[in-house]
Amino acid sequence: MAGSANGNNGGNGDAHGDGRIRLPAYETVALVLQGGGALGAYQAGVYQGLEESGIQPTWIAGISIGALDTALIAGNPPERRIERLCEFWETVCTPAYGPPLLPFIEQALFHSNEVIRKGFTAWQAMQTVLEGQKGFFVPRMPPPSPLSSGDPATASWYDTRPLKATLERLCDFDRINQGGMRVSVGAVNVKSGNFTYFDNVKQTLRAEHFMASGALPPGFAAVEIDGEYYWDGGLMSNTPLARVLQTTPRQDTLAFQVDLWSASGPVPDNLTDVEGRHKDIQYSSRTRMVTDMLQRSQRFRHVLSEVLERVPAEIRETDHWCRVASEMASSKRYNVVHLIYQAKEYEGHFKDFQFGLSTMREHWESGLTDIRRTLDHPEWLDLPENDAGFVTHDIHRDQRP
Repeated sequence: MAGSANGNNGGNGDAHGDGRIRLPAYETVALVLQGGGALGAYQAGVYQGLEESGIQPTWIAGISIGALDTALIAGNPPERRIERLCEFWETVCTPAYGPPLLPFIEQALFHSNEVIRKGFTAWQAMQTVLEGQKGFFVPRMPPPSPLSSGDPATASWYDTRPLKATLERLCDFDRINQGGMRVSVGAVNVKSGNFTYFDNVKQTLRAEHFMASGALPPGFAAVEIDGEYYWDGGLMSNTPLARVLQTTPRQDTLAFQVDLWSASGPVPDNLTDVEGRHKDIQYSSRTRMVTDMLQRSQRFRHVLSEVLERVPAEIRETDHWCRVASEMASSKRYNVVHLIYQAKEYEGHFKDFQFGLSTMREHWESGLTDIRRTLDHPEWLDLPENDAGFVTHDIHRDQRP
């Protein structure tokens, strides 16, 4: 389905004078978006930087808030995507009911000293818990009784019907389903416990598919799709990277993996920081595990392919074990570029549900800065030449002293 990125037929990663980057002949250019609630504005900044450089993904895969960003990108023409992402994030970072603070007051509190900023952002997170966010979710009134049975679609503390209206207003689902860009979002089947990907090459996607990917219990209720109920995919795996890299037939792939939780961080010395660090490790570790597993697997396939090339053709064609090895081998190459949000000193354990406008803009700017710094190294986008046929890059790791 995916052709060579940007219509380029070869060459190494190369930056032109206008800032546009010419990619090597990758068959797939993927944007992989992790879950992380309010931190998802970082992903919007990363996408803006890719768009500035002329890099258009041919496949977007997302989970949770990453699925919502996926819908906004895939559901709009290229020239409107940044505008729609901005509209979405400015909407959902507004209180659901009460009037927002005047911009100059909000910015003054956010840009004050660390003590005031920590207190202010904690207050915004509490406001989210009590009031919800405009165009996203609101508390159920009256609150549900923990022991009363009813409709699974209402078994939650918050009502996400405002999100459905927001997605249907900002996203063109006909465009998503036309297949110009592959779209995959992950969710968990509540009844079976199985992980499921909704994919526009297999089914018609609606707002409900993207909402299901972000239906984190008990805050958000399961979403019903074709008689089955689904919860947030992050309950089982917070990154869809394996979906992209393990899909067959295999293709030379450049994947921009955008993570909202950093595996590395300081050892906490109080209970509040313990909870925040716990989230970082819980939601980031699968990305490291998946990347390491896929790199080992592809090294095996790549080495096997090279060994088979040294076996005479008549033996490869007639020997049973050579035919089996040929089915397992792969000479395709994979380049995974990690962009990992680096938590700020003032952020507490509530950073994934602290939807302040100033914080959102800082997240967005962090993503834009990180992708710009990454693309300052166009050689990182080259097809790998090592024996694994697999390479990873991370601006925070590769430039560490």
